[in-house]
Amino acid sequence: MNLGTVFGAVFRRELTMIRRYMVNSISSLVSVYLVFILMFMGFQSMSNYVKTGALEGSLEGTIVGFFVWTFTIYAFSDLSWSLISEAQAGTLEQLYLAPCGFKWVGACTVISNFIFSLVPIMVLLFAMMATTGKWLNLDFVSLIPLLLITLLGAYGFGFALGGLALVFKRIQAFFQIMQFVFVGFLIVPTRLAWAKFLPLAVGNDLISTVMVDGARLWELPLNDILTATAVGAAYLAIGIVIFSCCENVAKSRGLLGHY
Repeated sequence: MNLGTVFGAVFRRELTMIRRYMVNSISSLVSVYLVFILMFMGFQSMSNYVKTGALEGSLEGTIVGFFVWTFTIYAFSDLSWSLISEAQAGTLEQLYLAPCGFKWVGACTVISNFIFSLVPIMVLLFAMMATTGKWLNLDFVSLIPLLLITLLGAYGFGFALGGLALVFKRIQAFFQIMQFVFVGFLIVPTRLAWAKFLPLAVGNDLISTVMVDGARLWELPLNDILTATAVGAAYLAIGIVIFSCCENVAKSRGLLGHY
């Protein structure tokens, strides 16, 4: 089966789901914005902003960090939620009949969800900038590659959680824990040597440099770009391995057709 055909089918399915459940999609976006509003109001009542990444607690850094965090939540949860939904609907086994293999179906799902999340998250970013009065540089030629590099680690966690969903089915509570874990990854200063090996950390700094300082992609330190890419690819590979192991366990126990 041609992978283009698989991607087209998955893309149309995701588009149909968004149209069908538009109210839910808008509500989730509004809830994220309300979280930012509460956080911003809390910061306004403090004499100093909390420290966020390499920007030493600037409001601009807070906006960038929240922007990257929102993308991360979409990235790591999409595949897992998709697996849980398919298992509940009883269609998960049908997806495993795809000639290309389920991993390619999962990859197409991840790519489609990234495309569909771009517009609502950018709307959220404009809302945050309008609320705070801080307007950042939006150089999409530089931002899109950096976002993809930064989110590699998040997608690795997504594959790992997807594998756990195949075996344990209900892991929604674990998503809430991971949301706070990712906040920790974003606020650890990269001047600490070990922080460079955390997912999101270096990528968040690079995105901050573009959005706050107005740097272009080719002006960024090559070593930092290579580090972010290598760390993200490593976490993605580990996530795929965990998914494969859990997949084998689910098949051996006959869990694919049950929720």
